Amino acid sequence: MKLSKYPYVVQNEILDHMNCSNVFMLSLVSKKIRKLVKSSQRKRLENTVSIKYDCCWPLGSPLVYIQFKENSRMFYSKLFHFIPYGNRSIIESIHNNFLYFFGNSVEYHWITDNYKLPIPRLDNLSVCSRMRLWENFSDMKNVDNFISSHPVWKAIDLGYWLKESLSPESESRFYQTEYINIKQLNRELPAVLRHFQGKQANLECLCEASDLIEFVNRWKSGEAYQKLECLTIYNYREEIPQDEILTSIGARHIDATRKPPAHSVPRAFFEFAYKPNTDPITSHSYVVRESDNRVASVLIQGQTLSFGVWDKTEEEFLGMVLK
Repeated sequence: MKLSKYPYVVQNEILDHMNCSNVFMLSLVSKKIRKLVKSSQRKRLENTVSIKYDCCWPLGSPLVYIQFKENSRMFYSKLFHFIPYGNRSIIESIHNNFLYFFGNSVEYHWITDNYKLPIPRLDNLSVCSRMRLWENFSDMKNVDNFISSHPVWKAIDLGYWLKESLSPESESRFYQTEYINIKQLNRELPAVLRHFQGKQANLECLCEASDLIEFVNRWKSGEAYQKLECLTIYNYREEIPQDEILTSIGARHIDATRKPPAHSVPRAFFEFAYKPNTDPITSHSYVVRESDNRVASVLIQGQTLSFGVWDKTEEEFLGMVLK
């Protein structure tokens, strides 16, 4: 079927009934078709949130999919099932096609679980990694090179069971990652809770009450965590002493008869179809940062501490409390 022989209205109708994968494949045929797709599929394109190159597949061959939002829910659609990893020109061509449609309006993520495979240098591309480093792991030099060689890290999902740390340069890049999800036994290797500079983190580790108190007080003083939006800590060892911590951090409290607002922000990173926002943190306890009067909700339940930073002053925050 030759699309160009049909009137523009018919062309639009045909494209409207094609799935995302076929539309994007068709757009690679020629500049003329690509221009038609961009003009006629504007509504479909504007719902796009991110493009993901998922290399966590055999031989590291990317599965490319598009993530989009409809009715406050996230969905994804596979675009290309297989791209020859070694053929850089194909990857560049596909990526440039995405840039033509979306420019800087969406995020482009390269997701990998293999630190040995190279990552192409593509415009606007940020890197995401899943790694498990067990006690008997013995290739730290290459892991260090992998982490330190990429200036922009979007997300790292890491299981860290080693007794040695990353190199100083790797740790520096690691702590700057926008989103971190880490499981570790030794809270000092790496010392994420103390040095994290990103937006969102989930930590599972062995920690002391003093570690949690230090974390909150450093945020309150404005000494650290300037970009932090939310952080959840799960303590492997035992329940977190709620009264001790809330007293030590100078927590303030909303009247028990009132309903506090629920803290939730857009997720910094997520794969596949999922809720676009973080799990709500609803707590009667909060702290205030000294430098700008910003509020953070503090919720302690069993072995978990949740910390959510509001873009609100204390007065604005209390104005949201329901009677």
